[in-house]
Amino acid sequence: MKLRDRGIGVFDSGVGGLTVVREIMRLLPEERIVYLGDTARLPYGSKSPKVVDKFSSQALRFLLKQDLKLIVIACNTVSALSLRKLRKSSPLPLIGVLESGAKRGVEVTRNGIIGVIGTKATIRSRAYPKLIRSLAPQVKVISRSCPLLVPLVEEGWSKSKITYQVASIYLKPLLRQDIDTLILGCTHYPLLKGIFQDIVGEKVVLVDSAQEVAKKVKELLRRRNIRKRGGSPEHTFYISDISRRFVHMGRQILGRELNNLREVNLEEW
Repeated sequence: MKLRDRGIGVFDSGVGGLTVVREIMRLLPEERIVYLGDTARLPYGSKSPKVVDKFSSQALRFLLKQDLKLIVIACNTVSALSLRKLRKSSPLPLIGVLESGAKRGVEVTRNGIIGVIGTKATIRSRAYPKLIRSLAPQVKVISRSCPLLVPLVEEGWSKSKITYQVASIYLKPLLRQDIDTLILGCTHYPLLKGIFQDIVGEKVVLVDSAQEVAKKVKELLRRRNIRKRGGSPEHTFYISDISRRFVHMGRQILGRELNNLREVNLEEW
């Protein structure tokens, strides 16, 4: 199989990575996508770095057997804790979600005060502040972990009053620090953009890491001249625990049925 005809792998701990898949499908409709969601072991954000390293290494070994040309690590926790190690063991290019979000945040801030929200592991790693300050040392970064948001999204409560109240509790302290930009440091969070925007107001720009990483994928394919030309791709979705909730949410996020849905035991990898 020619390199340009191979697929794009997308890995996440759960359903959130489908927001990245949605954006890649929108920008690159001809590309075949192989999605891997480790739903049996989510959330990753509360796991130790050692465990995240183990789980993500198993996922990488699986994806490297799927005839791919690049892999997107659509999990901020894995991107923050394990991406450097994964790149050392991967013959394929790996794209994380942090770099694109950090770069966009620096581009759009007007007052130089950027808020970042994410899982406990992502925020504890301080990966976003390090990246942002490497791009713009003068920028002030205010981070906040939001551990309850991923479970609420995974439960299908992305539009509930409870989720609004929880998000408000997390975001109000950032607003008191005068942020004008908010980086959504988890691929589950685009599913809560309406709630976030309502809480922070129109003057605060939301940076959607799913959109930004899809743009990076498109640019990499162009630069390496490996973008697929035409055709109707057949996507595959590998899940470590297939549930009705995942199928329902996947249908909502992508606006289509999740055909070719298969279960995989990542502990075997």
